[in-house]
Amino acid sequence: MRSLAGQVFLLQLAVVVLVVAAGLVALVVQARRDSMADAQNRTLTAARTFASSPGILTALDSPDPTAMLQASAQQVRKAAGVDAIIVYRPDGITLTHSDPSQIGKHVIGPYAEAAEGKSFTRTFQGSLGLSVVSAVPVKAPDGSVAAVVAVPVTVGNIQNRVNRQLPVLFGVAVGSLALAGAGSALVSRRLRRQTHGLGPAEMTRMYEHHDAVLHAVREGVLIIGGDGRLLLANDEARRLLSLPADAEHRHADELGLEGDLAELLTSERPATDEVHLAGDRLLAVNKRFTAPLGPASRVVTLRDTTELQALAGRAETAREQLRLLYDAGMRIGTTLDVTRTTEELAEVVVPRFADIATVELQDPVLRGEEPSGASTEMRRTTVVGLEGDHPLHPAGELIRFVRSHPMGAGAGAAGGRAVLVRDLNASEGWRAQDPGRARQVLDLGIHSLIVVPLRARGVVLGTAHYWRADGSPPFEEEDLSFAEELAARAAVCIDNARRYTREHTMAVTLQRSLLPRRVPEQTALEVAHRYLPARAGVGGDWFDVIPLSGARVALVVGDVVGHGLHAAATMGRLRTAVHNFSVLDMPPEELLGRLDELVAQLDSDEDPAAGNGQGISGATCLYAVYDPVSGQLAVATAGHPGPAVVQPGGTVDFPSLPISPPLGLGAGLPTESAELTVAEGSRLVLYTDGLIEDREHDLDVGLAALRDALAGPDRTPEATCAAVIEAMMSDRPRDDIALLVARTRRLDPGRVAEWDVPRDPAALAPVRTACVRRLEEWGLGHIGFSAELVLSELITNAIRYGSDPVRVRLLHDRALICEVSDGSSTSPRLRRATLTDEGGRGLFLVAQFAERWGTRYTRTGKIIWAELSLHGGAGPSVEGLGDALVDLWDDTA
Repeated sequence: MRSLAGQVFLLQLAVVVLVVAAGLVALVVQARRDSMADAQNRTLTAARTFASSPGILTALDSPDPTAMLQASAQQVRKAAGVDAIIVYRPDGITLTHSDPSQIGKHVIGPYAEAAEGKSFTRTFQGSLGLSVVSAVPVKAPDGSVAAVVAVPVTVGNIQNRVNRQLPVLFGVAVGSLALAGAGSALVSRRLRRQTHGLGPAEMTRMYEHHDAVLHAVREGVLIIGGDGRLLLANDEARRLLSLPADAEHRHADELGLEGDLAELLTSERPATDEVHLAGDRLLAVNKRFTAPLGPASRVVTLRDTTELQALAGRAETAREQLRLLYDAGMRIGTTLDVTRTTEELAEVVVPRFADIATVELQDPVLRGEEPSGASTEMRRTTVVGLEGDHPLHPAGELIRFVRSHPMGAGAGAAGGRAVLVRDLNASEGWRAQDPGRARQVLDLGIHSLIVVPLRARGVVLGTAHYWRADGSPPFEEEDLSFAEELAARAAVCIDNARRYTREHTMAVTLQRSLLPRRVPEQTALEVAHRYLPARAGVGGDWFDVIPLSGARVALVVGDVVGHGLHAAATMGRLRTAVHNFSVLDMPPEELLGRLDELVAQLDSDEDPAAGNGQGISGATCLYAVYDPVSGQLAVATAGHPGPAVVQPGGTVDFPSLPISPPLGLGAGLPTESAELTVAEGSRLVLYTDGLIEDREHDLDVGLAALRDALAGPDRTPEATCAAVIEAMMSDRPRDDIALLVARTRRLDPGRVAEWDVPRDPAALAPVRTACVRRLEEWGLGHIGFSAELVLSELITNAIRYGSDPVRVRLLHDRALICEVSDGSSTSPRLRRATLTDEGGRGLFLVAQFAERWGTRYTRTGKIIWAELSLHGGAGPSVEGLGDALVDLWDDTA
C-alpha cells in the first residue's frame, strides 16, 4: 500500500464508498420523505372521501350512527390502507374507530380546528401511537359541522414500508461498490505494472535523481528506440558527439556521426568498450538492450578515453607501487640479519621499480652499534641487478662520498632527503665522485638515479641507490615519494636487525663468558663436549666438569627454559651456585636440594610490581659424581633427562633414576640419587633435552635415535660427540643443545694405600712410618716430610676428637691426596690460636703445607683431606718451618 498504485487504489475505493454511502443515505431519506408525503395524501384523501360519501349525514342523524357507520368505516380503512377511520361528533365523542373499545369515548388529539370547519393534516401522539392524521369536517346542509372524519396512519407502518425497500437499496449499493472496487483494482494493477510498485516519494526521488545523474555524470548516455531514433541524450553525450539541439527524435543516421559509430548505434549487436572515433576524440562505447526488462530500446554509454588515458596510466602506476609496498612489507625483514635485510630491499625493487639497486650502510650499523650521526663514509653491502664484473663499487667496499655527490654532505641525502638525478650524463656532482667509473657506468646504459637515505628514529643508517638503464624511462619527481616510503619501511627493519645484532652479540658474549672455556685438568675422566645454540639465539643450557676431593669428578648438565639474556644470566647464576655447593663436597641429592631451595628463594625475591622481574621457571639439572677409585657413579637429577651409559663393548643403557621435579618446584620434597658401578672405559653421555626433543617432538623417538648414534665400536669422547651431533642435530634446532661425553678411568690400585688406625696415640708412629715407606715406594720421598707432618696432625685430631673407626688413605694422583676418616660428624675449623692456647695450630700447619684441604661428610662420619703437590713447592721449607711455628705464637704477626 506504500506504492503509488496502492495509494491510488485506496483513494478510488474511498471515493466509491463515500459516493455509494451518500447515495444510500439520500435514497433512504428520500424514501422516508416520500412515504410521509404519501401517508399525508392518502389520509387526507381517505378523510375527504369518507366525509363526502352519500348517506353519512343520514347516518349521523340516525339514532345509532355507530351501527350505520362502523362497518363502512372498516371497509374504507382497508381499501385506503390506513390504520383507522375515526368519526366523532363536534363535541369529541367517538362514533367509529378501528378499536371498538374507543367508541363512545372522547377523542384525543388536536381536533378542535376540524370542529370549527377546517381540514388539516398533522403528526401527533394519539391512541395508536405516533401517527400522521388528516381531519376533514362533515358539514350539514346549513353549513354547520355535523361531524369530523379523522384518518390516521402510524409512523411505524410508514417505516415498515420504507424498511422493506432497504434490502434492495443495500443490494444495489453493494453491487455498485463491488463493481467500482473491481474497476479500481484493475486500474491499480495496470498502474503498478507501469510504476514498478514505487511510491510517490520514491518516484519523485527517482525522477529527480534521474535528471540530476543523467545530466551531471561524466559519461555520455544515449537511449535509442527500436526504430533507430534518438529518444534521449544527456549533456555529456551531446558534448562528446557535438549533437544539435533538436537531436532527439531524429534517426541515428541523421546525427552526423562517423559511419562505424552510426552503424553500431542502429545495429542489433551489443558492444563492450569498443573504441570509436568521434571528431578528435576516442570514445569507449558500451551498448546494451533494454528488452526483456523494458521496451525494445538500446542504451549506449560513451566514455572519453582520450582524457582518461593519462589518469589510467597514473592509477596503474600507483596500484603497482602500492602492490610493491605490500610485497616489501612481506619480504623485507624476514630475518634479523642486517646484510640479508638490505638484500631483501634490493630484491624487492629490482626489476619492478629499478633496474639496479645498491645499498650502503655505516660500519657501526653492520656491527650492531648505534651510528653517531650522518656520515658520508659508508660500506656497500648489497648490489642487485648486475652480474659478474661491473663498474659499480662491489659489495663490501668502503665508499667515501664527495661533497658534490647526491649522498655528500652538501646534498639532501646526507640530511635525510631523497635526491633525484634524472639524467646522470648531465650531473656534474655525481660524475665528480669518480670520473673514470662514472664513464663506465654511463657506457653500461645506466642513465637515471634516485638516492634515498635509510633513516630510522631520526638517524641515517645508510643509503639506497636506485638505478635505471636503457629500456626504462628515467625517474620522475613522482617516484621520490614512493622511494622514500619504501626506504622508511626498510630502515625500520634494518634498525631492528641492528638492535638484534647488538643484543645477540651481548648475549653471546655473556653466555660464552659463563660457559666453561676449557675442561679442568683431572685424570678420572677423558672429557669432550659440544654446545650448539638454537636458531632463536643464545639459551640457558650449560655443562660443567668440576674436580672434587679424593680424585673424584663432578659432571653437571643443566637447562634453563627460554632464550636471550635472561636465560643466559640465569644459567650463569645456577652454574655459579653449583660450583659453590660442590666446594662443600655435598652428595648429589643434597646439592640439588640446596639448589632447589636457592631457585625458590630467587623466584620469591623477584618484584612483580617492578614490571620486569622474571622468575627462574623451567630450570633442570643433572649432577653426577664419579669416583675413579671405586668406579662408583652417584647421580641425582632435578627434572632433567638421565644419562646414557655406553659400555666398553658398545652396549647403550639408560639407567633408571629416581624422578624429582624441576628446580624451584620441589616444594621441600627431598631429592633422591642413584649409585651405579661403571666399568673402566665406559662412556657417560650427559645431554639437554634439545638433543632428543627436536626429533618430531617425541622423546621415545629421540632416545632411540640417540641409542643408535652411541651404539657400535669404541670411540673417543671427541668422536662420540661428532657422531651424535651429526646423527641427531637438524639444520636449525629449535632449542640449544649441551652435550658432555666422559670416558671413565680407574685409579691404579697400586696408587692407593689404606690403613686402619686404633684410637691410641701410640699407634700414630707405626702408621706414620708406613705412610713414609709407601711414599718412598711411589718415588715421593722428597715430599715425605710435608706428608708426614700433615698426616700426623690429621691422625692426631681424629684420635683425640673423633670416633671409631679411624682410617688413613693415600692416593697417588696428580697430587698426593691424604685422607683421614673417622666416625664423628664434627668438623674442625681453622682459626688463629691465642698465646694461652695449648692447641689449635695443627690445621694451620696443614693449610701451610697443602695446596688444598677440606672436609667432606659420609654416611658413617667425615673425611678430612689434604692435597700436596708432587713437586713439593706448596708449603714452607724445612728451614722455614721454625719461623712459621714461631709466628703462631707471635701476637704481633
